[in-house]
Amino acid sequence: MKRQKKAPIYKSFGYAFEGIWAVISKERNMQIHCCAMALVIVAGFVFGISLVKWCMCFILFGLVMALEMVNTALESVVDLVTEERKPLAKLAKDAAAGAVLVAAIMAAVTGCMIFIPELAAFFSR
Repeated sequence: MKRQKKAPIYKSFGYAFEGIWAVISKERNMQIHCCAMALVIVAGFVFGISLVKWCMCFILFGLVMALEMVNTALESVVDLVTEERKPLAKLAKDAAAGAVLVAAIMAAVTGCMIFIPELAAFFSR
């Protein structure tokens, strides 16, 4: 069997950016994640958080957003394959949504651990 030639790398990046933009523009939850990210970035600059705290924030932004994109992809594939209500389809969709939720909760807890002491220091001045 003959292998199909892969697209040039710049086209691969283009497809990836199209996917990111599609999820941001069409998925409400991704828009919420983007707003939360923007607020955390503003708060990070206001409070002058350390480089380590910035790294933690950006790792968690990436994790939550990447999982949201995987969740969207999985839901789209399941919807493409079947319109019937099937227990395995429900499990796949619920598990993917649960993965996003776990990551978002952990990101929020970490955010509280980073910013509550910053807020306390700010108000104690």
